[in-house]
Amino acid sequence: MIYLDNAATSGRKPEEVYLACDHALRECSGNPGRSGHAASLAAGQIVEEARRMCAAFFHAEKASEISFTNNTTTALNTAILGVVRPGQHIITSSLEHNSVSRPLEYLRSLGSDVTILPASVDTGIDPEDVRRAIRPDTALVVLTHISNVTGTVNDIRAAGMICREKGIPFLVDAAQSAGARPIDVREDYIDLLAFPGHKGLLGPQGTGGLYIREGITVNPLTRGGTGSFSELPEQPERLPDRFESGTLNVPGLAGLAAGIRFLRAAGCEEIEARESSLRERLYAGLSEIPGVKIYAPGPGRPAGCVLSFTIRGIDPSEISAILDSSFDIAVRAGLHCAPYAHRMLGTIGSGGTVRVSPNHFSTPEEIDSFLDAVRQIAEAARR
Repeated sequence: MIYLDNAATSGRKPEEVYLACDHALRECSGNPGRSGHAASLAAGQIVEEARRMCAAFFHAEKASEISFTNNTTTALNTAILGVVRPGQHIITSSLEHNSVSRPLEYLRSLGSDVTILPASVDTGIDPEDVRRAIRPDTALVVLTHISNVTGTVNDIRAAGMICREKGIPFLVDAAQSAGARPIDVREDYIDLLAFPGHKGLLGPQGTGGLYIREGITVNPLTRGGTGSFSELPEQPERLPDRFESGTLNVPGLAGLAAGIRFLRAAGCEEIEARESSLRERLYAGLSEIPGVKIYAPGPGRPAGCVLSFTIRGIDPSEISAILDSSFDIAVRAGLHCAPYAHRMLGTIGSGGTVRVSPNHFSTPEEIDSFLDAVRQIAEAARR
């Protein structure tokens, strides 16, 4: 299979990731932080190593600022619902995933007001629109770093600087950017960063995390056993215990740490350059096929390694099915859990788009095979 659905989850992992998961399952199967025996201590060491590696990767000041979750969605819900009280104002963009928009709609049903900033496919939001939208009752600004539909990049550093100046907590959805481009939570003025382990960080599914800058108050989404402060009737205040109720995914975190190790050895800049080259090859090739419409930043614009397209006269879901059944190529069709973005693109009522997302392990030859398949499908649609 030619796997080009890495925006959903990375299809290929470094060999070290598989080995780390296997080792954790076989040799470190204790419950971390719950017991004093060797298996529990070994599991705890895996968790803390993964925490230290995530903190260093995103340039957090302390490892305790990283709390592990089972995915980005949980991290985003924890941050949004843990910071905003019903009735307060939130600012977001028209590029957001349902993991942002649905918690915001829930808060809207409780009396909150949500400002959705318009975005350009080429350049994302205008950071000055954030400044203009801030009100005395604004409790949070939440922006995606890279759109999961078009690859559009928001200028999070400029937006973060404005939020810090105004004293508004700034939450970044790094679902498509963590591991794919450098993120420095301090230099980018990020207060809260939600990230997946299973996409650009090349770890297993069921892993993710939330960076919470020291001093930012967040109420936990889940309360329960933390293995610490068990005598307290309420959830402990100490980080990361406050946000890690229940048993953590030790094999998954072992794989996540291995994925980050691989990225650091390979070099984030080199990975970003390779993915940019593949995306440019994709964009150029699709541009030459009659009947194809591309939804992505144009040449020379900052962009993530994801873009969407349609073919005139054929439903996106049919294109995806043909690519799978006839060419053994995996992509994703539909609305990609991002209705805001598809409303902006005008594709929400027509079946959405076909999304193609290579990654570091994709090859130019695979991109060329994909383009040849799309060319055949487009030719058949014109007949």
